[in-house]
Order: sequence, then C-alpha cells, then structure tokens
Amino acid sequence: MRSHLRAVTVAVLLAMCFGCGSAQKAQTAAQSDSHLQHVAVAGMQGRELNVPPGFAVAVYARIRGARFMAVAPDGALLVTNPESGTVSIVRRNASGAEGAVATYAGGLKLPHGVVFHQLNGKPYLYVAESNGVVRFAYENGRAGARQQIVSGLPDASSPELHGAYGHELKNITFGPDGRLYVDLGSTCNVCISDTKSEPRRAAIYSYDENGRGAHLFAEGIRNGEGVRFFPGANDLWVTVNGRDDMPDPSNGKVYAQYVDDHPPDSLLLARDGGNYGWPFCQPSQDTSTGWLDMPFVRDLDMNHDGRVDCSKMDRHAMGLAAHSAALGLEFVPGSLVGDPHKTVALITFRGSWNRSRKTGYKVVYIPFDDQTHRPAQQTPVDLVTGWLDDATQKEWGRPVDAVAAADGSIYISDDTSGIVYRLYRTK
Repeated sequence: MRSHLRAVTVAVLLAMCFGCGSAQKAQTAAQSDSHLQHVAVAGMQGRELNVPPGFAVAVYARIRGARFMAVAPDGALLVTNPESGTVSIVRRNASGAEGAVATYAGGLKLPHGVVFHQLNGKPYLYVAESNGVVRFAYENGRAGARQQIVSGLPDASSPELHGAYGHELKNITFGPDGRLYVDLGSTCNVCISDTKSEPRRAAIYSYDENGRGAHLFAEGIRNGEGVRFFPGANDLWVTVNGRDDMPDPSNGKVYAQYVDDHPPDSLLLARDGGNYGWPFCQPSQDTSTGWLDMPFVRDLDMNHDGRVDCSKMDRHAMGLAAHSAALGLEFVPGSLVGDPHKTVALITFRGSWNRSRKTGYKVVYIPFDDQTHRPAQQTPVDLVTGWLDDATQKEWGRPVDAVAAADGSIYISDDTSGIVYRLYRTK
C-alpha cells in the first residue's frame, strides 16, 4: 500500500510538473540579457561584458584568486585569496584609475568570508579561515594583532575526515543581534555522516562577537555560500549550492536530461532551529509553486524508503538555475541597479562545471517586496553577463562576489581572471 501511495504521489508531482527541465529553461529564458549592452572592459584588452544601458565596467584591481570582499568604513576594499592565504586591501586612486593593492593580512588558512564589525566603537575585520575565525583591528588601513575568535572548526585537516572535505571554505556575517554567524559546508555531495557530526556540518552556527556561546542555528544546508541579513530585519538569507548527480525521483535513474536541471541552487531564509532538507530531501521547482517556496522531493540515494518526512523540512524560499554555483549575496538599494524596489539582492553565479551546457557565469539581482521583504518575482534579473561565450561554451572569467561601494558603484571579484571589476554609472 505504501509503495502504491508513493507511486501515486510521484505521478501527481509529474502531472503538476512544467516538464522535466522546462522550469529551468523558463528561468533561463526569463534571465535573457537582451536588455543589456556590450561594453569594453576598461583595462582589459579585447574583453567585453554586458551591462545595463548607462553603465560601464573597468578593472579596479588585479588580485590573483580574488574571492569574497568587504568594504571598510573608510571606503577601502578588502579581498580574500584562499590559495595564497592573504587578505588584500585596495585603495581608490584620486585619478579614478585602478586602485592601489597591498597585503592587509597574510599567513591565513584558506581565508574566505570577511565582514566588518564594530567593537567598542572601533572597526574590526573578521576573517573566516577553513578551521576557525580570526579578527584584526582596522587601524587606518593597517591590521592590528591577529585575534583567534573561533577555533576547531572542521576542515580537511580534521583527523576523522582523512583529508577529504568538499566544501571547507567558510562564510560569515553579523546579525542585528550582534552575533557572528558561520556557515559550515558539507564534506560531500550527499552523506549521512555530516548530519551526525559534532559540530554539525552542512549547518550554520552563531557565536557572540568574541567567539563564545556556540549555537547550532540551522542545518540541512548542503553548501551555503553568501550569508547576509536583510537590512533592518532579523532575516538571515543564504545562497545554497545544490547536489550533483541526483536520481530522477520518478524512476531512480541518473541521466543528464534530469541532472542538468535538478535540484536547483537556492536562496533560503534561515530560521533558528530550521532544517532545510539535505541530504534526505531536495527542493523542486517542478510543481505548481514554481521557483518560490519550493516543496521537496525525496533524495532516492539518501531517503529511498521515506524514513525522513520531507513535509517537515523548511522549504527553500527561491530556486535558482541548477549548478549555477550561487556564491556571493549582498543586499543593496534598488536604485544602484535602476530597479524601483527599495532593496534588491545581488547574487553572483560562478558558473557550472558539470552541466551538459554551462550555466551561470554572471551577476544577477532579485527585487525584494518592499512590504513582505521576500523575493518579488520568480526569476532573477541579469545585471552583468559575458564571461561565458554560450556558442563556444568557453569562459574567460568566473565571478564570485559583488559588493556596493559608498559612491554607488559595485565591485565584482573574479577568481579566474584575478580581477576585481568596478561597475559604475556613466550618466
């Protein structure tokens, strides 16, 4: 009887489905960059990107492996490079040309997420390493003494993991409650061990500003990347990279036509005590709700017998094209990108590595409803594209993060080209 009911459930879901892959195709079509214009990237010979009319883009800094960024109170830009173990500082030149780059801090272990926080009226830069969090007093662009805030986080050096940790780079943010939030990615594509580990992996923890009072905030988040609170609210939003090689829940088979579009990457609203399904339940865009408030389907690799009830998991607020590698997340005024909404979410797609046809390789934004503070539409809007040549399927850059400068321009990091771009208005 249970098998019969499961079969009926799958049939109903398929009947509601927009067609395997068609939902992703619909989002891809809606994300068309036809409203953008080709512009030369100032400072890069022979390179062009697509940006909105009235905008231009230029090389702002050359930093090998540039990843996540934070803007200092004085306007300087801090940029992490996990490979070199450094945080660079970039200062604007008076001439408006490329910024001056120097090393702010070195000797770090895979530094990734960065965020500023005020302590007793003094700014500190917090840096997420693969095994902990450190901070430095920000002293007129110079780093104060290194202070260890959180230690002992799992990474590839953890004895029980034997050198294997698929998503060991950490991301961080501060909430309006003054607590530090740290994302711990999964060690694997899908596995049970991360749901039983201590500390829990594929989860978000919070700490006080000095690294005390560790609290498991949310779990079941495979690979959270961007972590940011909505301005003026206690809402923590997270960009999530979905699993690879997912079996089709209707037949248990793994094939490109299904895997290419499932499960979606996502943007979720994390709550204290929430569980977001991974690895037992995966969000699906193939139902009547489309890309918003997506229900789950069982992951047949991890939850074939349905022992974990997916209806009790917290839904992901919005789906994003599968395998896009949604990384950076930043809330900015809609006016910065010419959108009428008060606030939009900038999201950076680093791009797919295992899809039949590549997707991502761009910066998008999602308008948020001014009243509900939730996504106002089913699909993101392309802001900057052009790193991928769709015809040849060759890319020349992979954007990672996007943050707003005090003057209204937007910095975009690219770890493949080793560039930080500056997107700015020309009129």
